[in-house]
Amino acid sequence: MTTMNSSTGIRDEIERLRREIERHNRRYYVEAAPEISDREYDRLMDRLEQLETEHPEYADPDSPTRRVGGEPLEGFRNVRHHIPMLSLANTYSKDELRDFDRRVRRLIPEEEFTYALEPKVDGVAVALRYENGRLALGATRGDGTTGDDITANLRTIASIPLRLSGSGRVPEVLEVRGEAYMTRRGFAEINRTREETGQNPFANPRNACAGSLKQLDPRVVAERPLGAVFYGVGATSFDLPATHHELLDQLKDFGIPILPFHPVCPDLDAVLQRLDELRERRHDFSFEIDGGVIKVNERRFYDTLGTTAKSPRWAVAYKYEAEQAETTLRDIRIRIGRTGVLTPVAELEPVTVAGSTIHRATLHNPDEIARKDIRIGDRVIVEKAGEVIPAVVGVNRDARDGDEPIFDMNEACRREGIVPVKNEHEVAWRLAGGHQPERVKRALEHFAQRNAMDIDGLGEALIGQLVDREQVRSPADLYELTKDRLLELDRMADKSADNLLRAIEESKKRPFDRVLFALGIPMVGARTARVLADEFGSIDELAEASEERLEQIADIGPIMARSIAEFFAGDEHRKCIERLREAGVRMEREGPREDSSFLGGMTFVLTGSLESMTRDEAADAIEQRGGRVTSSVSNNTDYVVAGANPGSKLDKARRLGVRVLDESALKTMLSAKETANME
Repeated sequence: MTTMNSSTGIRDEIERLRREIERHNRRYYVEAAPEISDREYDRLMDRLEQLETEHPEYADPDSPTRRVGGEPLEGFRNVRHHIPMLSLANTYSKDELRDFDRRVRRLIPEEEFTYALEPKVDGVAVALRYENGRLALGATRGDGTTGDDITANLRTIASIPLRLSGSGRVPEVLEVRGEAYMTRRGFAEINRTREETGQNPFANPRNACAGSLKQLDPRVVAERPLGAVFYGVGATSFDLPATHHELLDQLKDFGIPILPFHPVCPDLDAVLQRLDELRERRHDFSFEIDGGVIKVNERRFYDTLGTTAKSPRWAVAYKYEAEQAETTLRDIRIRIGRTGVLTPVAELEPVTVAGSTIHRATLHNPDEIARKDIRIGDRVIVEKAGEVIPAVVGVNRDARDGDEPIFDMNEACRREGIVPVKNEHEVAWRLAGGHQPERVKRALEHFAQRNAMDIDGLGEALIGQLVDREQVRSPADLYELTKDRLLELDRMADKSADNLLRAIEESKKRPFDRVLFALGIPMVGARTARVLADEFGSIDELAEASEERLEQIADIGPIMARSIAEFFAGDEHRKCIERLREAGVRMEREGPREDSSFLGGMTFVLTGSLESMTRDEAADAIEQRGGRVTSSVSNNTDYVVAGANPGSKLDKARRLGVRVLDESALKTMLSAKETANME
C-alpha cells in the first residue's frame, strides 16, 4: 500500500510540475509577462527532468522537457522551422562550465578544438529566411519547431537587411538565427514616455521587445527602438565554413548584423578569463546581456557531440547574477510628471548597484505596488540594468515584523498636499484639474533643460519660487519676467537677475527643433523633434498636419501621430505657442532645409566622461550631422571619442589603429561645415 501511495505521489508531482512549467512557458513566451526568474524556472525544469529520468514509466511526449518554448502567438500565421530552433542549457557557476568542458572532451577524446565566446543577448529569439538574397520570412522561435510569421514586424527593424550583399555570390537559401532586442537607451526613453502618458511601463527591455513583436500593426513596431543580431544558421544552400568564428565573418560579409564581441579561446581557462572581461564590458553594448554563450568553435564536431531534445551538446550558456541589491524602503513619495501623471517613488536606504549609489527607485504605479505587495519598511530588492532607471523588483517578506503598512495612494497624496484623480479606464493617477503647480514646475524644468532651451541659472529651486509666487504659470511667462519681479525672490541679487534675464533672452535664438522638444509634446523626444522640424519647417505647418500626414514620416506611427495632433489641438498649448512667438522665440526652421549629413557614413564610439556635454548630447550632435554612434569598437569604427577614464574601448581603438579624438577635437569636428575640415 505504501509503494502505491509513493508511486501516486511521484506521478502527481510530475503532473504538477508539467502544469506549472507550461503555465510559466505561456507567461514567458506568449504573454511576455514572466512571474519567476530564469533560475527558479531552471530549478523546476531540473526537478522534472530528474523525476522523469528516475521514472520512465511516466514518460509523456508532450512533457515540457521535450519542448523548447511555448505555443505560438495567436493572430499570426504559423510557420515550420526546417531545422528546429533549439535553446541552450544554462549554467550559473564556473564549476558547471568545467563540467561542460569535461563532457565535451569525453565525447571527442584526443581531439584538438577551441571555443568561441559570445555575449548572451537578453532578447527574443528570431529566425530570418533569405531566398535569392531577399528577405522572404521572419519568424519567432515558438515551440522550436513551429513559430509565428512576423515578417512584417521584423522588416521594420533598421538593422535587419532586406537584401543580402557581400563580396561573393549570395546563397539561394539562407536561414539565420539570432535575437531581436530593444536598445537600453531606447528602453529608458520609451518607459519615461509611457509613464508621462499614463501607460504601464515595460518591466525590462526583453519584455518590451517581445510585446513589440506581438503587435499586429507593423507601424506600431516601427516606433519602437528595436535592433537585432545574429549568431547561427538554419537551412542553407551554401557550404558552411569550418569554424563558428568564420561563419560569423561570412554572415557579416552578407550584411547581416552579428555580435560585436566573439573571441576565439584556446581552452576553458581562456574562456573564463574572457567571461570576466565580458562582464566588465556588459554596459558597453547597446543591448542588455545576461551572460555569455560558449560554443565549440570547430563545426566538424557538432554531429559527434549531437543534441538533446532541447539543446545542443556543443554549446552552453553561462548566466551572470542579476545586478541587484537588498535595502530598506524608507518611504514612498509621489513624483508629479510634466503631464500631470503621479508616480510613486521609493525612498531607499542608500545602496550600491551596478556601480551606482541608489537613493530612489521607481515603483511605476499603485497597481504595481499592490501586485508586488510592497510596503514602507520592507527589505526590498533593487535592480538597475545599464541605463535603465532603478526599480524595486521584489520584497524580502521573511524580513517583515508585521508593522509594515499597506500602501494607500490617496493617503500618500494627501500627505503631500496633492489632490489626485483616477480614471477607471487608466492605470495612471493624475493631478486633479486647476492650476496644478507641481505639473507646471516639471514642464518648466523640461523647457529650460540643457538640450531644450538651455536657460542657464533656471533650476529646480528658482522654478519652484516662480511658480509658488504665481509669477510663472507657463513657459511663455518666462519671457515677461522683469528685473524688479526677480529681485522679489529669495537669494536673488542684481547680478543674478541680470544673468537670468540675459539667459532667457539668449534662449530665443535656439533652433526650431530644440523649441519643439522644449514644448514637451508627449512621446516626442529630441530626435523626433529634429525629424519634425526638418519635415515641416514651421510650427504652423506642423500644427495643421493631420494624423495621416504625420504617419507618413519615418519612425512616427499612429500612436505618436495621435499624440502630436492632440497636443496641437489643445487651446492651452496653442495660446502658449502664440505668446512664445510674440516674445521672439523661433517657431520655424532658419533658412532652407539643411544638408546635415557631412558626417554621413562615419561611425563613432564614445568612451569616458566628457566635460562640456554628456555622452547622450554628444551622440545627438553626431547623429544630427549624419554620423552613426555605436557601442563597441571594430574595424568599421572611424573615430573613438575619448573623455576622462575611457576604459578598454580606447585600448582596442589603438590596437586596431582607429583614430582617437579628444573632446576638443570632437567639438571642432561638430562645428565644421564640411568633412574636409576634419583632416
